[in-house]
Amino acid sequence: MNEEKLAALGLDAGSTTCKIVGVNQSGGMIWHLLEPADPRVEDQVAHMLEEAKKRFGSLEGIPLVATGYGRKLVKNATRNLTEITCHARGVYHELQKPGTLVDIGGQDSKVIIIGKEGRVIDFVMNDKCAAGTGRFLENTAGRLRVPLEVLGSTALSVNQEERISSTCTVFAESEIISMLAHGVAVEPILRGLHRSLITRIVAMIRSVGLVPPLMLSGGVARNKAMRKMLEEETGEKVHLPSYPQLMGAYGAALIGLEKK
Repeated sequence: MNEEKLAALGLDAGSTTCKIVGVNQSGGMIWHLLEPADPRVEDQVAHMLEEAKKRFGSLEGIPLVATGYGRKLVKNATRNLTEITCHARGVYHELQKPGTLVDIGGQDSKVIIIGKEGRVIDFVMNDKCAAGTGRFLENTAGRLRVPLEVLGSTALSVNQEERISSTCTVFAESEIISMLAHGVAVEPILRGLHRSLITRIVAMIRSVGLVPPLMLSGGVARNKAMRKMLEEETGEKVHLPSYPQLMGAYGAALIGLEKK
């Protein structure tokens, strides 16, 4: 079997990033592309599919399954599915474990109970308020002028933390500005900010019940402080897939492969 031969594509049109993954007949990830999300979803999809053609040649007969915030704008998709279904399938296929998956995205956060073969048993979702999402961290990082890639390590560089009491992103930002004006250092503010987000996530986990192992996907999974605090608050080791940000697109591709 040619392990580099494309068998299916999955595209995750997220609110923050857009991802496309190619898999072979065995379900192995053989190609991927990740870009910041473009407001013109159709144009970005066309560009990504063009890149796939450059890599593999003709895409005729290759199923394309779309997921994510902009999935219904992927006009040439074979089918479109929710991120919940796709993340569950992608993470299960890689880690080969049922359990509890936390997916923290740019626009929403989800806690998914995964059963055998990657089936979704139960889930809870926060899509009403940015305070429980990656956008909460991203906005504050911009305000504090701390690069996203060092946000977690900066938060973990101190032991003390400032409590962020507001449950709204706008009010939390005002609270942080007030702290800075009163001479509070950036590091404990950041640590408190991470704790605030983790508290919301753990409340979601408890609402559906934690079934070990505890797994994490989405771009926020790269944040060291989020992983460490999640382990502290739950008492469970956090398991990560190789490419946390790609799990939605990967799961979509795997489903396309099954239907093919």
